[in-house]
Amino acid sequence: QVDLAETGGGSVQAGGSLSLTCVASPRYDSVRVRNYCLGWFRQAPGKGPEGVAAVDSDGNIAYADPVKGRFTISRDNAKNTLTLQMNSLKPEDTAVYICRAVSLVNATRALDVMPKGWGYRGQGTQVDVSS
Repeated sequence: QVDLAETGGGSVQAGGSLSLTCVASPRYDSVRVRNYCLGWFRQAPGKGPEGVAAVDSDGNIAYADPVKGRFTISRDNAKNTLTLQMNSLKPEDTAVYICRAVSLVNATRALDVMPKGWGYRGQGTQVDVSS
């Protein structure tokens, strides 16, 4: 019941930064995006999908170990947007980054279930990090 659209991907050298944004649009007036856990997962070539970061409806945040200290996730409930600030990027961060909205989970649980197909997802945005 939520449509998601990501922007902000691109190409950057190792050590650089990118910011991704996801806009969440409720399909019906009764849907409240603020009630969903929002997050990012990524799909790299030749690898399985991996949860990256999530922020739940209570504002709790969880990060996957590979991105801790480098990525920052935030949400703006007034604008229904989700942002992922990525700093100190590494070549291994190269992937398609996909936004998800999942109900009835906390941020930690979302890292596990987002790559498994739970909830709603956007089309994704490509991030390429060169060495």
